[in-house]
Amino acid sequence: MYWLRRAWAELRNEIFVLPSRTLVLIWVVALLALPFVYGDAYVMRILTMTCIFAIFAASWDLLAGYTGQVNFGHALFFGAGAYTSALLSLKLGLSPWLTIFAGAAVALLFGFLVGYLCLRLRGSYLSLATLAFPLIALGLLFAFPDFSGGELGVSGLRRLVLTPTGNYYLAAISMLVIVFGLWLVADSKFGIVLHAIRDDEVAARASGINTLRYKMTVFAIAGAAAGFAGALFAHYLRVAGPSALEVALSFQVVIWGIFGGVATIYGPVAAVFLLYPLTEWLGSFPAVGELRLLIFAVIVLLVLLFMPRGLTPWVRDKIETQCPRCKQRNAAWKSVCRLCGATLQAQVPGAQRFVGHQ
Repeated sequence: MYWLRRAWAELRNEIFVLPSRTLVLIWVVALLALPFVYGDAYVMRILTMTCIFAIFAASWDLLAGYTGQVNFGHALFFGAGAYTSALLSLKLGLSPWLTIFAGAAVALLFGFLVGYLCLRLRGSYLSLATLAFPLIALGLLFAFPDFSGGELGVSGLRRLVLTPTGNYYLAAISMLVIVFGLWLVADSKFGIVLHAIRDDEVAARASGINTLRYKMTVFAIAGAAAGFAGALFAHYLRVAGPSALEVALSFQVVIWGIFGGVATIYGPVAAVFLLYPLTEWLGSFPAVGELRLLIFAVIVLLVLLFMPRGLTPWVRDKIETQCPRCKQRNAAWKSVCRLCGATLQAQVPGAQRFVGHQ
Protein backbone atom coordinates (compact mmCIF):
# COMPACT_ATOMS: atom_id res chain seq x y z
CA MET A 1 0.00 0.00 0.00
CA TYR A 2 2.90 2.35 0.74
CA TRP A 3 4.23 2.07 -2.80
CA LEU A 4 0.78 2.56 -4.27
CA ARG A 5 0.25 5.71 -2.21
CA ARG A 6 3.68 6.99 -3.19
CA ALA A 7 3.05 6.27 -6.87
CA TRP A 8 -0.29 8.06 -6.72
CA ALA A 9 1.32 11.05 -5.00
CA GLU A 10 3.95 11.23 -7.75
CA LEU A 11 1.31 11.05 -10.45
CA ARG A 12 -0.84 13.69 -8.80
CA ASN A 13 1.98 16.11 -7.97
CA GLU A 14 4.30 15.64 -10.95
CA ILE A 15 2.32 14.26 -13.90
CA PHE A 16 -1.31 15.33 -13.69
CA VAL A 17 -0.40 18.96 -12.88
CA LEU A 18 0.66 19.59 -16.51
CA PRO A 19 -1.35 18.64 -19.60
CA SER A 20 1.79 17.78 -21.59
CA ARG A 21 2.93 15.23 -19.00
CA THR A 22 -0.56 13.78 -18.80
CA LEU A 23 -0.61 13.35 -22.58
CA VAL A 24 2.77 11.59 -22.48
CA LEU A 25 1.50 9.22 -19.78
CA ILE A 26 -1.61 8.42 -21.84
CA TRP A 27 0.57 7.80 -24.90
CA VAL A 28 2.88 5.43 -22.97
CA VAL A 29 -0.05 3.48 -21.53
CA ALA A 30 -1.69 3.24 -24.96
CA LEU A 31 1.58 2.10 -26.52
CA LEU A 32 2.02 -0.70 -24.00
CA ALA A 33 -1.64 -1.76 -24.01
CA LEU A 34 -2.17 -1.74 -27.79
CA PRO A 35 -1.34 -5.44 -28.46
CA PHE A 36 -4.01 -6.48 -25.96
CA VAL A 37 -6.60 -4.35 -27.77
CA TYR A 38 -5.59 -4.66 -31.40
CA GLY A 39 -2.88 -7.18 -32.24
CA ASP A 40 -2.97 -7.08 -36.05
CA ALA A 41 0.44 -8.24 -37.37
CA TYR A 42 0.67 -5.46 -39.98
CA VAL A 43 -0.06 -2.77 -37.39
CA MET A 44 2.53 -4.33 -35.08
CA ARG A 45 5.09 -4.21 -37.88
CA ILE A 46 4.44 -0.53 -38.64
CA LEU A 47 4.60 0.46 -34.98
CA THR A 48 7.74 -1.61 -34.40
CA MET A 49 9.48 0.26 -37.21
CA THR A 50 8.10 3.52 -35.81
CA CYS A 51 9.63 2.83 -32.40
CA ILE A 52 13.01 2.03 -33.96
CA PHE A 53 13.01 5.23 -36.01
CA ALA A 54 11.88 7.20 -32.94
CA ILE A 55 15.13 6.23 -31.20
CA PHE A 56 17.03 7.34 -34.30
CA ALA A 57 15.21 10.69 -34.42
CA ALA A 58 15.70 11.41 -30.70
CA SER A 59 19.44 10.73 -31.00
CA TRP A 60 19.71 13.25 -33.84
CA ASP A 61 17.86 15.85 -31.79
CA LEU A 62 20.26 15.51 -28.86
CA LEU A 63 23.13 16.27 -31.22
CA ALA A 64 21.62 18.87 -33.53
CA GLY A 65 19.01 20.47 -31.31
CA TYR A 66 20.97 20.88 -28.11
CA THR A 67 24.44 21.66 -29.49
CA GLY A 68 23.55 23.12 -32.88
CA GLN A 69 25.76 20.56 -34.67
CA VAL A 70 23.41 19.75 -37.56
CA ASN A 71 24.45 16.32 -38.78
CA PHE A 72 23.49 15.49 -42.38
CA GLY A 73 25.18 12.10 -42.12
CA HIS A 74 23.46 10.66 -39.07
CA ALA A 75 22.70 7.49 -41.03
CA LEU A 76 26.38 6.60 -40.59
CA PHE A 77 25.72 5.63 -36.96
CA PHE A 78 22.49 3.82 -37.84
CA GLY A 79 24.25 1.83 -40.56
CA ALA A 80 27.31 1.16 -38.40
CA GLY A 81 25.12 -0.40 -35.72
CA ALA A 82 23.18 -2.42 -38.28
CA TYR A 83 26.22 -3.82 -40.13
CA THR A 84 28.27 -4.46 -36.98
CA SER A 85 25.51 -6.44 -35.33
CA ALA A 86 24.68 -8.29 -38.55
CA LEU A 87 28.27 -9.29 -39.35
CA LEU A 88 29.10 -10.37 -35.80
CA SER A 89 25.93 -12.45 -35.63
CA LEU A 90 26.31 -14.02 -39.06
CA LYS A 91 30.08 -14.46 -39.35
CA LEU A 92 30.93 -15.32 -35.74
CA GLY A 93 27.64 -16.88 -34.70
CA LEU A 94 27.22 -14.59 -31.68
CA SER A 95 23.83 -14.10 -30.07
CA PRO A 96 21.93 -11.06 -31.40
CA TRP A 97 21.34 -10.06 -27.78
CA LEU A 98 25.09 -9.41 -27.57
CA THR A 99 25.70 -8.04 -31.04
CA ILE A 100 23.13 -5.23 -30.77
CA PHE A 101 25.18 -3.76 -27.91
CA ALA A 102 28.35 -4.29 -29.91
CA GLY A 103 26.71 -2.36 -32.75
CA ALA A 104 25.93 0.49 -30.36
CA ALA A 105 29.54 0.45 -29.11
CA VAL A 106 30.98 0.64 -32.63
CA ALA A 107 28.58 3.48 -33.47
CA LEU A 108 29.78 5.26 -30.31
CA LEU A 109 33.37 4.98 -31.56
CA PHE A 110 32.27 6.31 -34.94
CA GLY A 111 30.70 9.23 -33.10
CA PHE A 112 34.02 10.04 -31.42
CA LEU A 113 35.81 9.75 -34.77
CA VAL A 114 33.38 11.97 -36.66
CA GLY A 115 33.40 14.46 -33.81
CA TYR A 116 37.18 14.60 -33.71
CA LEU A 117 37.45 15.12 -37.47
CA CYS A 118 34.57 17.54 -37.99
CA LEU A 119 34.01 19.63 -34.88
CA ARG A 120 36.63 22.16 -35.81
CA LEU A 121 34.26 23.18 -38.61
CA ARG A 122 31.24 25.43 -38.14
CA GLY A 123 27.73 25.74 -39.55
CA SER A 124 27.12 24.48 -43.06
CA TYR A 125 30.73 23.30 -43.39
CA LEU A 126 30.18 20.88 -40.50
CA SER A 127 26.90 19.63 -41.99
CA LEU A 128 28.47 19.02 -45.41
CA ALA A 129 31.46 17.29 -43.88
CA THR A 130 29.24 14.87 -41.92
CA LEU A 131 27.31 14.16 -45.12
CA ALA A 132 30.42 12.63 -46.66
CA PHE A 133 30.89 9.88 -44.07
CA PRO A 134 27.91 7.62 -45.01
CA LEU A 135 29.01 7.90 -48.65
CA ILE A 136 32.53 6.83 -47.70
CA ALA A 137 31.13 3.93 -45.69
CA LEU A 138 29.00 2.81 -48.64
CA GLY A 139 32.03 2.95 -50.91
CA LEU A 140 34.00 0.74 -48.53
CA LEU A 141 31.15 -1.76 -48.28
CA PHE A 142 30.85 -1.98 -52.05
CA ALA A 143 34.62 -2.40 -52.37
CA PHE A 144 34.55 -5.61 -50.30
CA PRO A 145 31.38 -7.42 -51.43
CA ASP A 146 32.56 -10.84 -50.21
CA PHE A 147 32.65 -9.52 -46.67
CA SER A 148 29.80 -6.98 -46.63
CA GLY A 149 27.44 -8.47 -49.21
CA GLY A 150 27.87 -5.49 -51.54
CA GLU A 151 24.65 -4.03 -52.89
CA LEU A 152 22.60 -6.94 -51.53
CA GLY A 153 23.79 -6.47 -47.98
CA VAL A 154 23.90 -9.12 -45.25
CA SER A 155 20.78 -11.27 -45.02
CA GLY A 156 19.56 -14.29 -43.11
CA LEU A 157 19.96 -12.73 -39.67
CA ARG A 158 18.30 -14.13 -36.58
CA ARG A 159 15.52 -12.14 -34.97
CA LEU A 160 15.78 -11.21 -31.34
CA VAL A 161 12.18 -12.28 -30.72
CA LEU A 162 10.13 -14.55 -32.95
CA THR A 163 6.59 -13.24 -32.54
CA PRO A 164 5.28 -9.90 -33.92
CA THR A 165 4.02 -8.89 -30.46
CA GLY A 166 7.35 -9.76 -28.86
CA ASN A 167 9.26 -7.68 -31.42
CA TYR A 168 6.86 -4.82 -30.85
CA TYR A 169 7.38 -4.84 -27.10
CA LEU A 170 11.14 -5.10 -27.52
CA ALA A 171 11.18 -2.04 -29.80
CA ALA A 172 8.66 -0.08 -27.71
CA ILE A 173 10.37 -0.68 -24.36
CA SER A 174 13.80 0.01 -25.87
CA MET A 175 12.46 3.23 -27.33
CA LEU A 176 10.92 4.37 -24.03
CA VAL A 177 14.08 3.62 -22.06
CA ILE A 178 16.49 5.24 -24.54
CA VAL A 179 14.34 8.29 -25.24
CA PHE A 180 13.79 8.88 -21.53
CA GLY A 181 17.52 8.46 -20.96
CA LEU A 182 18.33 11.00 -23.69
CA TRP A 183 15.79 13.39 -22.17
CA LEU A 184 17.45 13.03 -18.75
CA VAL A 185 20.82 13.82 -20.34
CA ALA A 186 19.36 16.88 -22.06
CA ASP A 187 17.62 18.03 -18.88
CA SER A 188 20.73 17.69 -16.70
CA LYS A 189 23.61 20.08 -16.07
CA PHE A 190 25.28 18.48 -19.07
CA GLY A 191 22.31 19.60 -21.18
CA ILE A 192 22.56 23.15 -19.82
CA VAL A 193 26.17 23.28 -21.00
CA LEU A 194 25.07 22.02 -24.41
CA HIS A 195 22.53 24.87 -24.58
CA ALA A 196 25.29 27.34 -23.74
CA ILE A 197 27.53 25.95 -26.46
CA ARG A 198 24.72 26.16 -29.00
CA ASP A 199 23.80 29.75 -28.09
CA ASP A 200 27.34 31.17 -27.87
CA GLU A 201 30.29 28.82 -28.10
CA VAL A 202 32.85 31.61 -27.77
CA ALA A 203 31.31 32.76 -24.49
CA ALA A 204 31.18 29.14 -23.27
CA ARG A 205 34.88 28.69 -23.99
CA ALA A 206 35.64 32.00 -22.28
CA SER A 207 33.86 30.64 -19.19
CA GLY A 208 36.30 27.76 -19.02
CA ILE A 209 34.14 25.09 -20.68
CA ASN A 210 35.98 22.56 -22.82
CA THR A 211 33.48 22.80 -25.67
CA LEU A 212 35.29 20.29 -27.89
CA ARG A 213 35.06 17.60 -25.21
CA TYR A 214 31.36 18.23 -24.66
CA LYS A 215 30.60 18.14 -28.37
CA MET A 216 32.58 14.94 -28.90
CA THR A 217 30.76 13.37 -25.96
CA VAL A 218 27.34 14.24 -27.34
CA PHE A 219 28.41 12.94 -30.77
CA ALA A 220 29.29 9.64 -29.08
CA ILE A 221 26.03 9.43 -27.09
CA ALA A 222 23.94 10.20 -30.17
CA GLY A 223 25.95 7.71 -32.20
CA ALA A 224 25.44 4.94 -29.63
CA ALA A 225 21.66 5.49 -29.53
CA ALA A 226 21.42 5.59 -33.33
CA GLY A 227 23.62 2.48 -33.60
CA PHE A 228 21.39 0.58 -31.19
CA ALA A 229 18.38 1.55 -33.32
CA GLY A 230 20.21 0.36 -36.45
CA ALA A 231 21.01 -2.98 -34.83
CA LEU A 232 17.36 -3.48 -33.84
CA PHE A 233 16.36 -2.52 -37.39
CA ALA A 234 18.73 -5.08 -38.95
CA HIS A 235 17.62 -7.99 -36.79
CA TYR A 236 13.96 -7.12 -37.10
CA LEU A 237 14.11 -7.09 -40.92
CA ARG A 238 16.74 -9.86 -40.87
CA VAL A 239 18.92 -7.90 -43.27
CA ALA A 240 21.50 -5.12 -43.11
CA GLY A 241 21.84 -3.40 -46.45
CA PRO A 242 22.95 -0.14 -48.06
CA SER A 243 19.53 1.38 -47.28
CA ALA A 244 20.71 1.76 -43.66
CA LEU A 245 23.38 4.20 -44.87
CA GLU A 246 21.42 6.09 -47.51
CA VAL A 247 21.59 9.87 -47.63
CA ALA A 248 17.78 9.87 -47.82
CA LEU A 249 17.64 8.37 -44.32
CA SER A 250 19.89 11.13 -42.99
CA PHE A 251 17.62 13.80 -44.46
CA GLN A 252 14.54 11.95 -43.24
CA VAL A 253 15.69 12.25 -39.64
CA VAL A 254 16.34 15.98 -40.16
CA ILE A 255 12.73 16.38 -41.35
CA TRP A 256 11.43 14.48 -38.32
CA GLY A 257 13.48 16.63 -35.99
CA ILE A 258 12.42 19.97 -37.45
CA PHE A 259 8.79 18.89 -37.86
CA GLY A 260 8.46 17.79 -34.23
CA GLY A 261 10.54 20.58 -32.72
CA VAL A 262 14.28 20.64 -32.13
CA ALA A 263 15.86 20.66 -28.66
CA THR A 264 12.92 18.81 -27.13
CA ILE A 265 13.78 15.08 -27.56
CA TYR A 266 10.06 14.23 -27.46
CA GLY A 267 9.32 16.40 -30.53
CA PRO A 268 11.08 14.19 -33.11
CA VAL A 269 9.56 11.12 -31.44
CA ALA A 270 6.08 12.59 -31.89
CA ALA A 271 6.93 13.46 -35.50
CA VAL A 272 7.95 9.87 -36.26
CA PHE A 273 4.76 8.51 -34.69
CA LEU A 274 2.71 10.87 -36.86
CA LEU A 275 4.58 10.83 -40.16
CA TYR A 276 5.87 7.28 -40.54
CA PRO A 277 2.49 5.51 -40.07
CA LEU A 278 0.89 8.23 -42.21
CA THR A 279 3.23 7.60 -45.15
CA GLU A 280 2.75 3.83 -44.83
CA TRP A 281 -1.02 4.26 -44.71
CA LEU A 282 -1.01 6.52 -47.77
CA GLY A 283 1.12 3.99 -49.60
CA SER A 284 -1.61 1.36 -49.13
CA PHE A 285 -3.86 3.27 -51.57
CA PRO A 286 -2.87 2.57 -55.20
CA ALA A 287 -4.27 5.92 -56.37
CA VAL A 288 -2.24 7.80 -53.79
CA GLY A 289 0.96 5.78 -54.07
CA GLU A 290 2.55 8.08 -56.65
CA LEU A 291 1.57 11.19 -54.70
CA ARG A 292 2.61 9.94 -51.27
CA LEU A 293 5.85 11.92 -51.10
CA LEU A 294 4.13 15.04 -52.42
CA ILE A 295 1.43 14.84 -49.72
CA PHE A 296 4.11 14.23 -47.11
CA ALA A 297 6.06 17.29 -48.30
CA VAL A 298 2.96 19.50 -48.23
CA ILE A 299 2.17 18.47 -44.64
CA VAL A 300 5.72 19.21 -43.52
CA LEU A 301 5.75 22.59 -45.28
CA LEU A 302 2.43 23.61 -43.72
CA VAL A 303 3.67 22.74 -40.24
CA LEU A 304 6.90 24.66 -40.77
CA LEU A 305 4.98 27.63 -42.16
CA PHE A 306 2.46 27.96 -39.34
CA MET A 307 4.51 26.37 -36.53
CA PRO A 308 8.11 27.49 -37.12
CA ARG A 309 9.32 26.06 -33.81
CA GLY A 310 7.81 22.67 -34.61
CA LEU A 311 4.60 20.83 -33.83
CA THR A 312 5.11 19.87 -30.19
CA PRO A 313 6.28 23.31 -28.92
CA TRP A 314 3.26 24.86 -30.67
CA VAL A 315 0.87 22.38 -29.03
CA ARG A 316 2.54 22.82 -25.64
CA ASP A 317 2.23 26.60 -25.81
CA LYS A 318 -1.49 26.21 -26.54
CA ILE A 319 -2.20 24.06 -23.49
CA GLU A 320 0.34 25.51 -21.04
CA THR A 321 1.65 28.90 -19.94
CA GLN A 322 4.87 29.86 -18.23
CA CYS A 323 4.90 31.73 -14.93
CA PRO A 324 6.59 35.15 -15.34
CA ARG A 325 8.06 34.91 -11.82
CA CYS A 326 9.39 31.37 -11.29
CA LYS A 327 9.37 30.30 -14.98
CA GLN A 328 7.53 27.06 -14.20
CA ARG A 329 4.87 25.86 -16.61
CA ASN A 330 1.19 25.68 -15.70
CA ALA A 331 -1.98 24.51 -17.38
CA ALA A 332 -3.33 27.22 -19.69
CA TRP A 333 -6.63 27.45 -17.79
CA LYS A 334 -4.97 28.15 -14.42
CA SER A 335 -5.12 31.70 -13.07
CA VAL A 336 -2.24 31.45 -10.59
CA CYS A 337 1.07 29.59 -10.67
CA ARG A 338 0.97 26.16 -9.01
CA LEU A 339 4.33 26.78 -7.28
CA CYS A 340 4.79 30.45 -6.42
CA GLY A 341 1.17 31.68 -6.57
CA ALA A 342 1.93 34.50 -9.00
CA THR A 343 -0.87 35.69 -11.29
CA LEU A 344 -0.31 34.33 -14.77
CA GLN A 345 -0.14 36.93 -17.53
CA ALA A 346 -2.73 35.10 -19.54
CA GLN A 347 -5.25 36.08 -16.85
CA VAL A 348 -4.29 39.77 -16.68
CA PRO A 349 -6.79 41.93 -18.65
CA GLY A 350 -5.23 43.31 -21.81
CA ALA A 351 -2.12 41.16 -21.51
CA GLN A 352 -1.09 38.48 -23.94
CA ARG A 353 -0.11 34.95 -23.03
CA PHE A 354 3.48 34.65 -21.91
CA VAL A 355 5.09 32.15 -24.26
CA GLY A 356 8.36 30.91 -22.83
CA HIS A 357 11.04 28.68 -24.21
CA GLN A 358 12.19 25.52 -22.57
